[in-house]
This record gives sequence, structure tokens and C-alpha cells, in this order.
Amino acid sequence: MKTLYFDCFAGASGDMILGALIAAGVEPEAFKQQLSLLGVTGYTIDFETVDRSGISATYARVQTPHEHAHRHLSDILKIIYGSRLSDSIKDRAAKIFARLAEAEARVHNEQVEQVHFHEVGAVDAIIDVVGAAIGFELLGIERFVASPLHVGSGTVDMDHGRYPVPPPAVAELLNGVPFYSTDIVGELVTPTGAAIITTVCAGYGPIPQLKLERAGYGAGTREYKRFPNALRVFVGEEESSTATKAVGQTGSADERLWMIETNMDDISPQILGHVMERAFDLGALDCYFTSVQMKKNRPGVLLSILCREEQRATLSELLFSETTTLGLRAYEVERRALERRIVTVETQYGPIDVKVAQLNGHIIKEMPEYEQCRQAAREANVPLRIVEEAARSAFVKGVRQ
Repeated sequence: MKTLYFDCFAGASGDMILGALIAAGVEPEAFKQQLSLLGVTGYTIDFETVDRSGISATYARVQTPHEHAHRHLSDILKIIYGSRLSDSIKDRAAKIFARLAEAEARVHNEQVEQVHFHEVGAVDAIIDVVGAAIGFELLGIERFVASPLHVGSGTVDMDHGRYPVPPPAVAELLNGVPFYSTDIVGELVTPTGAAIITTVCAGYGPIPQLKLERAGYGAGTREYKRFPNALRVFVGEEESSTATKAVGQTGSADERLWMIETNMDDISPQILGHVMERAFDLGALDCYFTSVQMKKNRPGVLLSILCREEQRATLSELLFSETTTLGLRAYEVERRALERRIVTVETQYGPIDVKVAQLNGHIIKEMPEYEQCRQAAREANVPLRIVEEAARSAFVKGVRQ
């Protein structure tokens, strides 16, 4: 299986992704020819080899005229679907922008249709997203994996003001995705970079077992002392037996996870409740207790935590420091989950998030968020089921439209 691995040790942006794809084997003229099918004019794109702390990297320079108009998602989709690009490129680019719109909608508490893009609606961002989809197609990539993302630190100035790194939209896009910060100052992951990677990637973690074909470095704009501001990609063949899919891809999703367990018969219930809260704060995917009968006929509890490889050490340390256990068991498990996304609907009781599950591109389940429905029901003094039915009805109506 042709796999591309994003090594995000210096974050990721749209132009870094484009530069890395060119460095990894995308032929520039073939790329530009495909990009011309988008039907957008007034831009130029060039690729140059630059030095980033001793590493030769490709910088994608996209130049566009300054624009005053802000675009909505519908405006961008019209550009994409009105182009002469292949359907697969159109669909991938559209999914990336739809993910961006959903993130912005949650940040600003708006409907997706009301979101107007600022920086990410400009022509250069459209070039970045569509260009990435073109590059993936030209390389024949079948599967995408990424390392945890280095987001940088400090603050960033945006249209609405000055925000901490990662800014709100990036933080929303990275929900459920492993990322970290260091003393490197600056916004290393941009909304465009985050949207591209989190839309296409099947999983996050170490480099999978690859028969490497090409590696490429895409240069970022900033230059740091003794720190290569570049995105590295590896392209190669991955054995089908080891390639798994994770949440975010079409259909069901397989993911290799870790289960950490311990039995205890001498721990306070208050401590167990505290440990569960801390486990979720530290990135656990699930945490639960099971009543067990232990040696000497003592009633006890089996504490189980489900997590990804990146959280395994931290959560093990939590159990040793916060509980009475003297030892842990840990083993790999495979989780299969449906593709999920959140859609916000408007009801007479206010906006409600609906969790939507899909299989092979078809919606098979929708579930209004319980806490929001409960709060809305209390405020309106109506039964909970009435609010849930209103949210489902609004969702179904939106799908049909």
C-alpha cells in the first residue's frame, strides 16, 4: 500500500506540504498543469531550493493579489466543483475545506453555512489545499499517517486579535490528535496545514514499516537558528497486513491501541473517581471499573484504561503515583470505529451538536449530544426526549436539503 508519512517535527502549513510533495517526487510542470484546471487566475507558484539549518528543502512560493472579499464554504466549493480537476481531487479538497468550516463554526458558535473564511479563504490557501490534493493524486498515495504535531509556542496576530499558539481554529482541528509544544516561538501549525493533515491521515504515531521510495523536505517561511523549519515526508510501500485505518476515513476504522489494567482491593472510591478524571485529562480514550473477586475472597476493582501509544507511559505513571497498585498489565488491542463528525443544528431550543456516524460514505447513525440536550430541556422546562427529537428532526431536514 502506497503510504505517505508526515514527520511534523517543525509543524505543518500549506506551503510546507506543497514543497515536501515536490521534493518527494511530484513533477513541478505536471503539478502546475493540473493546478491550471482549477480555473483560478491571478496567482503564480514557483518552487525553489532553500537551506533550513543545513537541510536542503523545497519552498513553495505562492503569490496572489491582495483580496478584500471573504469567502464562505459555498463559494469555495463552487470554485472546486466548477473546475476540470478529477472527481477524487475535488472531493478530497472539498472535505478539507468542509473540515475547516466545521472547526471555524464551532469556534465562533455559527452555522457552517455562515462561516466566512479570512486567511484560509484567500486564493493562496485555496491553491495550498487543492495543490495538496493534486500532489497526493500524482504520487498515488493510498494511506496517510502523521507524527504528533509540533505546534510551537507564543502568540499569533489574526484578524480578530492576538491569540495563544495554537490559535482556536487549529486547536479545534487538532481535537483528538496528538500534538505538543516546545520553546520554539511561533505558530508552527497553521489552520490550512492542520486541516489537510487531519482530514487525510488514518493515524498518528511512529513511522510505520515502509519500503522507502522517496523522502522530501518542505520549507517553512521562517528561519530559526539551529532548528530546521521544514516538514519531512516519507513515501513508500507499506505491507497491507500492517496498514490500519483510523477514525476520519471512509467506512469503519481500525486502530492499534493499548489497554492498561490493574486489580486493587484496597483503594478508596474517591481516589478511583479522581483517577478517572485525570486519565481523561491526560488523553485516555476510555477508562472504566469492573467489580472482581480477588484472592482471599476479597471484593476488588479492575481498573482499565484504553489509550494510544503516545499516552501509555504517562497513564502508567498516573496509576503508579495515584493508586495503591504495585504492578500493571498492558497489551495491544485493535479498535474498529465508524467515521464520526459533529454537525451543529439549530432548534427552537437553541443550537445542538449532533454526532454523526458514517459507513462507506453513508450516514447510519446520529445522536444529539446528551449534555446540551439536557441543559436545553432544563432551561425550556420540557422533557429531554422533546429536545432530542427536535435536534434529530433538524438534522434530517438539513441532510435532505
